[in-house]
Amino acid sequence: MAGHSKWANVKHRKARADAQKGKIFTKLAREITVAAREGGEDLQANFRLRLAVQKAREANMPADNIQRAVQRGTGSADSSNLEQIIYEGYGPGGVAVLLQILTDNRNRTAPEIRNIFSRNEGSMGESGCVSWMFSRKGYVVVDKKDTAKTEDELLLLALEAGAEDFQEEENSYVITSEPEGFERLKDDLSRQEIQLSTAEVTMVPQNVVRIESADEAAKVLRLLEALEDHDDVQNVYSNFDIPEEILQSV
Repeated sequence: MAGHSKWANVKHRKARADAQKGKIFTKLAREITVAAREGGEDLQANFRLRLAVQKAREANMPADNIQRAVQRGTGSADSSNLEQIIYEGYGPGGVAVLLQILTDNRNRTAPEIRNIFSRNEGSMGESGCVSWMFSRKGYVVVDKKDTAKTEDELLLLALEAGAEDFQEEENSYVITSEPEGFERLKDDLSRQEIQLSTAEVTMVPQNVVRIESADEAAKVLRLLEALEDHDDVQNVYSNFDIPEEILQSV
């Protein structure tokens, strides 16, 4: 779990930078379009679309962009060529890497992703080689510095809000739920004026691979960031655990 939390923090810092370039808006629009295509435009009835729109709003995506993405999914044919694919592989140190892809040309995307793996000392694997290591969960992180609640107080509130797991990490508390319980968990904690540094439905690793050197940590992060940068990659998940002092050094 610790590795997931650290990678989430790295991704969120990078997302802020990407937002300035507009790149993240493209990926968010694709997710909204596919969610609307699959489940319709009713936010209350379409859980995936509701989460995608919420994420777009949190990234300050303009409302007109969001509406156009929904309309592409429900009213026109140009979304039908977007294909959802899961790619899997291994990075330096044997860390597992799981990718969620949206592409209009898998014959282009697959060799490009394979090339990113190989250029960064990783390898693209067969379908199913690492996906069994991950579970889809509601995922909330509370930084210790941002809350006046004690661990016991926060634990009680999380359990009352439907959390299934609560873990203390070095600088934060990590709370997970079933995907269907995520919105209740997030809303209940927010109503208690608890600041959430991360709140999303994501793929959480069941176990982690500990990285013990700064050199190997840099290689892992370089691979994951290169994958994240690819236009067709919607999400990157991994199961590394890098000690905080090493993470700070790279």
